Amino acid sequence: MASDPLDRIRKLCLALPEATERLSHGEPTWFVRDKKVFVSYANQHHDDRVGIWAAAGEGVQTELIATDPERYYRPPYVGHRGWIGIYLDVPADWDRIEELIEDAYRQIAPKKLLAQLDAETSDGK
Repeated sequence: MASDPLDRIRKLCLALPEATERLSHGEPTWFVRDKKVFVSYANQHHDDRVGIWAAAGEGVQTELIATDPERYYRPPYVGHRGWIGIYLDVPADWDRIEELIEDAYRQIAPKKLLAQLDAETSDGK
C-alpha cells in the first residue's frame, strides 16, 4: 500500500449531508447525524489488512465477494447484516469506493437527507 487511504475515505464520507466522524471501537467511524454508522475504517482490526466496512443493500455483499474476493470481504460483527468489507491495501478503484460509500450512506440516512443529497447531486456538486 503506497499511502494511508484514511484521508481520502474521510473526505468522501464527510462530503455527505450531516455526516460526522468519531472513534468507535478504536477506529475512525462515520455516522449519519452522529447517530447511525454507515462506514467504519478497519486498520488491521482483526487481521493484518486495511479496509473499510460499509452498509450495503441486499445481495451486494454476496455479489461483490463472488466477483472480486481479492478486493471485497465479509467483515466481522456487521457482515451478517449484509455489510461489505473493502480492502484498501490493494490497488483501489476510487470511483467504485466512492459509489459504495454513497450507497452505504443511502442505506442509513433518513429520506430528508437523501433528498438533500439528490438535490446536491443534480446541482452538479
